Amino acid sequence: MDDKALACGMASLGATDPEFAERFAYFAGEEVPGESAAELPVRERYLAILAALLGCQGVDEFRAMLPEALDEALSPVEVKEVVYQAVAYLGIGRVRPFFDATNEILAARGVKLPLEGQQTTTLETRRAAGNQKQVEYFGEHMRESWKTGPVERATVNRWLAENCFGDYYTRGGLSDLDRELITFCYIVAQGGCEPQATAHAGANLNLGRTKDFLYRAVMQILPYIGYPRSLNALTCIDNA
Repeated sequence: MDDKALACGMASLGATDPEFAERFAYFAGEEVPGESAAELPVRERYLAILAALLGCQGVDEFRAMLPEALDEALSPVEVKEVVYQAVAYLGIGRVRPFFDATNEILAARGVKLPLEGQQTTTLETRRAAGNQKQVEYFGEHMRESWKTGPVERATVNRWLAENCFGDYYTRGGLSDLDRELITFCYIVAQGGCEPQATAHAGANLNLGRTKDFLYRAVMQILPYIGYPRSLNALTCIDNA
């Protein structure tokens, strides 16, 4: 098994499933990253893959991929922010194992925990700051949406501003472009959330990403989430 196979987490399958390991390692480790139509900057590629693995609950593959991501492109702070923000889209019930995996890998590499704090809001300022992010990403119609939307949704809409955006999107460590990229990848990787995937494809475009970039991101995560969810993601981009 060569280095590419190791990079794709296939070393453990090399002895028991060598034919599969060879083909998957080639596809995910060489063909997809090397395809000119799918090429992404290395940092964005790893952000997308780690977010997609969170979205599809691929914790074993996440463990295999994280050391490579840390070696090649991402800092511990960036990785932690990918894990933190996932809670807003996947829930702590699905993300908790990724905290454990990340902390174990960072500790084994000699990284002292906790990392430097990235929080920029207080409990008093998170609502306004989070709502401002919503407006910047989606448009002015999001201004105080808990007041202007259906009254029965007011509490959840307020939580979206305070918690989803105010607690996560206002943090340091990742840019707005980074955060919308990983959000799109969480959503498409879990499947069944096409309206939200379309909305966040639109937010990516509003922030300056291109349709071509988003297509490339989907192609880079395809080996990890499969064809049906990837094809649905492309449709969401088209619809945005």
